[in-house]
Order: sequence, then structure tokens, then C-alpha cells
Amino acid sequence: MQETTAAAPVTKCHVCPWWLGYLLASPLRRIIQRPEAILAGHIAPGMTVLEPGPGMGFFTIAIARMVGPSGRVIAVDVQPRMLERLRRRAAKAGLAGRVDARLAAARSLGIADLAGSVDFTLAFAVVHELPATAPFFREVAEASKPGARMLFVEPAGHVSAAMFEKELSACYDAGFRRIGTADIGRSRTALLKFAGGSAGQV
Repeated sequence: MQETTAAAPVTKCHVCPWWLGYLLASPLRRIIQRPEAILAGHIAPGMTVLEPGPGMGFFTIAIARMVGPSGRVIAVDVQPRMLERLRRRAAKAGLAGRVDARLAAARSLGIADLAGSVDFTLAFAVVHELPATAPFFREVAEASKPGARMLFVEPAGHVSAAMFEKELSACYDAGFRRIGTADIGRSRTALLKFAGGSAGQV
């Protein structure tokens, strides 16, 4: 996640402070963003879901419930304190067995073992924090099954329309194609499908 390349660089790189995770996981956030509503129609029982940048688990807990006992969610973050709190919340909810919380390596998400197994990826307000987008999307692509989907969301207040298009370009280069959008307030969104190889927007 820390590797810089010339392909579709992200000029801003600011990792969310760990303590802000308490605010982002607050029940009050559900007033404007309900995980179940945002993810409805994307996640089904038995799925393997990848969630980079989960913070303290605002979406993770909902995903774990949606995938059911036979599914799992792999939550990957660069901040140990975020993951520690996420694990505690999952355990309290009785969902620890469905949540694989991983600390990202210095230059990688650390998901090589997931090759071709992920059904759905939620990349929610995380890509703009990376020093480069191309390595991130390549790793997600390598972990994805053919036909796997990704919901890619960036906060409009932090990411301009032009920057979002640059991020999407790296996503297309990794083999994803855009198939729609999502109605999420104050956000730039894209629903994508993994086609394999090199794909463009259609």
C-alpha cells in the first residue's frame, strides 16, 4: 500500500488518524449512511468480501452479518489500533469467526493468499489515502474472482471529479469495468465488475 508508481498517482496522501476511527464507527453516522442499505444487493450469504481500510468496523460488522456463517470478510488496515478495536467489536457482536482482520504490509495489502477467491470488494473512502492507486487495484484484481464486483466510493469533499477519474483509470487498467453508480450522499461512486486482464469503461 506504500509503493509509489507513475501510473495514476494520488497527489494527496493522508492516513486517517486512528482516534478518528471512534467517530467514524459511531452509531450517529448511521443517520446519513446505513451500511445495510448501501450494501443491499451486493452481498449475499457465503460470500468472501474484501474491505481495505475498514477503520474500526463501521461497515465490517454489517458485512459479517450479511455473509452469514459460511462467509467471511477480510478487513485490511495499516493501523494496528483500528484493527484492535475492530476485533473487539466483532467479538462483542458474536461475529469474530467471520472477520479476518489483517495488518497491511509496508508495500502490500498482504492478500496474496486470496488469489481468485474474493466475490466483492468495498473500497470506501480509502483510495485517496494511498500514495499510489495502481498497486492497490492490481492487488484487488488478483484477489478477485472473474465477475467479482467492487463498490468504489470516495468523499466528494476530499476527492475532486478529476482525481476520481484518475483513480478509476487505474482501476480500469487492473481489469475492472464500470457498470453503475451508487446513491451515497456527498460521495463519488462507481460500481465495477472484474473482467480480468485489461478492461476499460463500457
